[in-house]
Parts: sequence; structure tokens; C-alpha cells
Amino acid sequence: MTYHCSMIRTYYFFNLTVKYSTARQAEQYQAITYGTEDTKNFRIFYEKNSKIISPFHDIPLFYDKNESILNMVVEIPRHSHAKMEINKKELFNPISQDVKKEKLRYINNIYPYYGYIWNYGAFPQTYDDPDHVDQTTGCIGDNDPLDVIELGTEKQNRGAVIQVKVLGALGLIDEGEADWKVLTVDIKDKLAAELNDIADVESKLPGLLECTRDWFKHYKIPSGKPANNFAQGGRFFDRDFSLQIIHKSYTAWSKLVEQNENKKKISLANSCLNNSNTLNQAV
Repeated sequence: MTYHCSMIRTYYFFNLTVKYSTARQAEQYQAITYGTEDTKNFRIFYEKNSKIISPFHDIPLFYDKNESILNMVVEIPRHSHAKMEINKKELFNPISQDVKKEKLRYINNIYPYYGYIWNYGAFPQTYDDPDHVDQTTGCIGDNDPLDVIELGTEKQNRGAVIQVKVLGALGLIDEGEADWKVLTVDIKDKLAAELNDIADVESKLPGLLECTRDWFKHYKIPSGKPANNFAQGGRFFDRDFSLQIIHKSYTAWSKLVEQNENKKKISLANSCLNNSNTLNQAV
């Protein structure tokens, strides 16, 4: 079926449209906002070359594979509270605010922190498979793209697509599921040249790793849930191990996106993969 971009927009019944190019993005992805922030109808879609694209499937994981520079989709800027995420079930997977029990989800402040203490988002073209048991955590995947923490000095824009280098990872166990958090830094950040592996984070940003572990342990307690646990006692894994986690998640996504349908009802619609789920858009 051929889809016109205007048809796709009309499908969502949103009237307000704001376009902006994502910061420092060589590929010139355009983030398109619909609706009003802090409402259930707020969405961020993406366009490239006048076509709607999926941030889950169409933005490549690897910006520079030889140098292990990856693309990151920023869902939540530092010090904000709205729990935004790539919406797996909607057509072209826009960013939307998570809803639980019919209420928009916000993260509580955990003393002494304010909101998210870093820029937070996801790697495109990754998937933590719930039908696979992660060897390190002993838990199944959480059915989401792989989470990313960006530790740089700048607050990123919501919806930005930035290029990052991998520093390490933390193996969070969240309600019995493996929920890896990959630590990165924006390659344009003033600290990027000094941060190359997990040991550099402790030497250049002392205390941040401990605060990160503490935040993830306690952030759900105000909503009545128990403290989270971690793989290997909360160890921060190094860059090489983290790249292995990323490649496993990329392999799982590669298998997912070739399916014609899936039991999790994940939207596999895309514009660039040239597979059975690619939608032909007339501009």
C-alpha cells in the first residue's frame, strides 16, 4: 500500500506541527511534534528526505561502525521528569509519554537528585528479546530498545539524534527483567576526548557512577515498588563488554524486524529497510 505523508499525519488526528532539525545531526533527521506536551496525545515523529521514518527501525544504530560511534535517540533530557519513550506499538514508533493506569507517568525526585540526572534515551535498531534469557543477569529481556545514558556536560533536546561513544554498562534487574543501561558520551561534548572507558568516568566525573547506581536502585520506591537489583552486585562493566551487549541487542532487533507479525504487537513499519514491513510513501 502507498501512504502519503499527509495521510499518516491525519491518521493521528493532531493539529499542531512543529519541525526542527535534531542538534548536530549529520543525517538531518527532522523531529516533528504533534499535540501538547504533558498530554496523552503528544508525539514526536521523525522525517528524513520528506518521508516519515521510524526512530526504532530506520535510524541506523551505527553512525561509524569502524570507530564504534553510535546514534542515540534522546527521549528524556537531563533534569526532566516526564517518562518519554519510543512507542513500540504505534505506526512509525513516535516518542510518546508512558501511561500507566490511565495516568501520564512522571519520575519522582529521589533525594538528593532532581529528575533524571543525565540525558536518557535509546539506541535505534536494538531490542531486548523477552524470549531470550540474558546470561549475565539471568533474566529475560524487557521487550524494549536498549536504554542509553549520556553523561556529557550539555542538556540535550528531547527528540535529538546524537552521536555517542560507549563507555560502559550497568546491568539493572527491573521487576525480574534484564534492563541494561549503557553509559555513553556525546562525541561533541567537551569531555569526550577524556572519556573512553568506564574507568575514565570515575576519574573525570568522580561520584557519578555511584549516584547512577543509587538512582536506579531507588527511583521506583516512591511509587510503592521495591528497590531494584543489579547484575554482579551493581558492577559497572567496561566498554568492550558493553559493545557485546549492544551487538546482541542489534542481532535480536534484526530478527524481530524481519517478522511479518509478532506476539508483542510491535509495529515494524519502516521506510528504509526494504523488507515486507516497508511502507511506500508518496510525498
